[in-house]
Amino acid sequence: MRFLMGRRARLSIMAGDAMHCASRELAPTPRQRGFTLVELMITLAVAVILTAIAVPSFRNLTLSNRLTTAANDVVGALNVARMEAVKRNASVQFCSDSSTANGSDTLGGLCGSNAGAVYTVVNGTTSVLVQAPNMGLEGGIQLNGSMKAVRFNGQGLGYAPTSLTTLSDGTVADICTTSLSSDNHRVVSITTGSIVHVDITTSSTCQ
Repeated sequence: MRFLMGRRARLSIMAGDAMHCASRELAPTPRQRGFTLVELMITLAVAVILTAIAVPSFRNLTLSNRLTTAANDVVGALNVARMEAVKRNASVQFCSDSSTANGSDTLGGLCGSNAGAVYTVVNGTTSVLVQAPNMGLEGGIQLNGSMKAVRFNGQGLGYAPTSLTTLSDGTVADICTTSLSSDNHRVVSITTGSIVHVDITTSSTCQ
């Protein structure tokens, strides 16, 4: 009797397992769904619109950063010239791109037309290039007019080489680009002969 009951129980379990397997085999498998053509076209349209908006903004940002970098290079060269003049207790010149503005004496002659270079003369005879020109004027970045030459004395005061008058408030360099419609100028100025600052201005003029 126990044998028959055990056998029936095993048969019942086997039958249940078989039905469970069969139900799993008959159950529908989930459908794998991809992109439709309409969805793909909408995605491409959105990508094109975002690109059209982002590219001009990125270009303007790049140009603005390059203008600022060029202006900072001028500020850095002016500060180098001033510190070198104080250290040597001698005249050190930040050079203009105009040989006339640089002056006709020995120090002015060293500058020639090397815009942004810094020179000094030791013992009245030995010329020293303190810093080579590094302006970054390329790819649409340019000077608006000529850059001013600044000569610093041993007290760290800057003046125009041709007039020997301390610069009270004057533009040293106007760096600009015509590729921007606004904020397209970086004007480097020097006040009271030693304070250098940069102003952002807008103008269509860029010679």
